[in-house]
Amino acid sequence: MAVVSVPFTLPGLLATCADGRKVVNVEAETVAGAIDALLIAYPLLKVHLYEEGGRLRPHVMFLYNDQSVKWLPSLNIALREGDRMTVLQLVSGG
Repeated sequence: MAVVSVPFTLPGLLATCADGRKVVNVEAETVAGAIDALLIAYPLLKVHLYEEGGRLRPHVMFLYNDQSVKWLPSLNIALREGDRMTVLQLVSGG
């Protein structure tokens, strides 16, 4: 596997945790590596994305290209040039 640079799009509310940027580039070999690289580069994001026990918050979703990572067979999918990652904060209520 090769290390590639992929853009990670963040919702506006989380941009403050990433130096005000809504899109940041991370370098990684896999989807899991991209998520890890994001949290290493911007550690303040972890509080907003994960609960204290380490579980992803219920209203947070990671997308690999346009697919939720929870539907991927593995997070060890090799990244390729042109891939992109996104963090979504879902809204619920009535």
